Amino acid sequence: MRIVISIDSLKGSLSSIEAANAIKKGILNVDNNAEIVIMPLADGGEGTVDALVEGMNGEEQLISVTGPIDEKVNAKYGILRDTNTAIIEMAQASGLPLVPQELRNPLNTTTYGVGEIIKEAIEKGCRNFIVGIGGSATNDGGVGMLQALGFEFYDENGNLLGLGGKVLNQIKSIKVDNRLKELDECNFKIACDVNNPLYGENGAAHIYGPQKGATKEIVEELDRGLINFAEVVKKDLGKDIANVAGVGAAGGLGFGFLAFLNSKLESGIKIILDEIKLEDVMKGADFVITGEGRLDNQTAMGKAPIGVAKLAKKYGAKVIAIAGCTTEDAVKCNEEGIDAYFSIVNSSMTIEEAMDKENATNNMISTTTQIFNLIKAVL
Repeated sequence: MRIVISIDSLKGSLSSIEAANAIKKGILNVDNNAEIVIMPLADGGEGTVDALVEGMNGEEQLISVTGPIDEKVNAKYGILRDTNTAIIEMAQASGLPLVPQELRNPLNTTTYGVGEIIKEAIEKGCRNFIVGIGGSATNDGGVGMLQALGFEFYDENGNLLGLGGKVLNQIKSIKVDNRLKELDECNFKIACDVNNPLYGENGAAHIYGPQKGATKEIVEELDRGLINFAEVVKKDLGKDIANVAGVGAAGGLGFGFLAFLNSKLESGIKIILDEIKLEDVMKGADFVITGEGRLDNQTAMGKAPIGVAKLAKKYGAKVIAIAGCTTEDAVKCNEEGIDAYFSIVNSSMTIEEAMDKENATNNMISTTTQIFNLIKAVL
């Protein structure tokens, strides 16, 4: 029996690899001869660095960078030496949790720290980048990131502009001569799972600004700023991309990547599945085990377990999902390639007890053991 395990992390409890190893133990309790392949899984968001570093023999790096409110924060990223690839979660440098509630205002927050991570990774030899851009505290169009990489933004009087979304309205010209030259050798895959344009009623400021602390007036100011930024980019760089799906992600960081760097905006799960070459190990699999912390109808709309399930079905494998919890509407997952799903919570317990690492590990092992007891009996 050949079994592939590729499960997303159970946020706040088990990492992708920890969950997979617990599942493996459960299987081996029933069939000690099973051929088991473990592959890391993430969707480009939180946990992507941990999953790929742990699952692909990468190296975790820690760097002190400029945080979203211009204070130093410690950020981690990963390097996969085999492919000179850096794995970056922008939220490590510019995420909303890094900003105290009372200081949340996207006029003031910056993506400068994201650029600092990229710069250090380039200095360490990386030329390929996977960047997850979820969870931002920013709405600066990626200007801060670009400033850290040597791009310069000037106002109408030729003054060099500072940081934050507030400068977007002041940008009148862009100078690229002093950018980091190694950027020309780099490729960026941007994990972007939203379709928002840069500005307008469905743009970065209107849709995501309020959750970052923007009032109605601030939203309008930021939206005007993004319009201005797009016009200057069109004038100075010849790029008219403000309406490309996804450029409004992370307060316009998607736009910054696409307009200034050699970047592609792609589905996060597609990027990860391609990177780990999951399709190659699916061939010949009898069962594929996937899952995540909470399995629900949002899972069915294209989250990581569904990406795994669709690949598995391409090669005729049976797909089982195991989750920390499941909801009634998780039945939608059955329509998207998951043959059956199970919650690992097997008795009454608090959320804290369920998420305790030792409890979650034991529950994962126990649930998997019972699933494969049934499979063994049927086969």
